[in-house]
Amino acid sequence: MACGPVAAREVVPFDVGASPGTIVVRTAERRLYYVNGDGTAIRYPVAVGRAGKQWTGLAHIEGKYVQPAWSPPSEVKRDNPRLPAVIAGGSPRNPMGAAALTLDRGEYAIHGTNRPSSIGTFASYGCIRMFNQDVVDLYARVQVGTPVVVTR
Repeated sequence: MACGPVAAREVVPFDVGASPGTIVVRTAERRLYYVNGDGTAIRYPVAVGRAGKQWTGLAHIEGKYVQPAWSPPSEVKRDNPRLPAVIAGGSPRNPMGAAALTLDRGEYAIHGTNRPSSIGTFASYGCIRMFNQDVVDLYARVQVGTPVVVTR
């Protein structure tokens, strides 16, 4: 299924049997769905892992952070050795953006971005990037333990 240009979040029909409050990421669509439970979901445009960096399966939100500091994972640091060990939260150079929802699967998170032009693309090392205003909206809707299902 081809996707058009990146659009703002919207409520759309969505009845795939997921429990209310579940997050579903459809990698091929580059969209994240927050299931409302009434046959609809809030659909957000996202950036997803680039070729070779994508993953699928079940995860859960492990932590919620506003303007988190960021330490590049070893793979990112290996590819970009000039990165500092830590980039302070709130810094325009911090790739986590306004908020982050860390996952209990590897070093992945659903987070904002300092590169909004990347939304709608295959850009990350496996994290799910959102517009800052969208990750703040999602942050307010979810709790630690919320299930996250990532599909192709």
